[in-house]
Amino acid sequence: MTGPKVTVYGNAFCPYCGAARMLLTKKSIEFEDISVTDDVSHFEDMLERSGRRSVPQIFIDDNHVGGFDELDALERSGELDKLLTD
Repeated sequence: MTGPKVTVYGNAFCPYCGAARMLLTKKSIEFEDISVTDDVSHFEDMLERSGRRSVPQIFIDDNHVGGFDELDALERSGELDKLLTD
């Protein structure tokens, strides 16, 4: 993988998680997809990194983007591409 590391913490049932994955896939952005559903340690890692209990939680490298709404806002403003080309 080249460029920044993108991580999505989510679950299989969350529509916003699916929307975030779809947006990243549509842009041909490779990302690590971490399910917090069945592994408490992944949930605890997400909580520690983001301070949030809701999914999805999205990171670009160590930068906490937030959830899907924040990711979508970055995409619409053109800022997402800037973050991904660093």
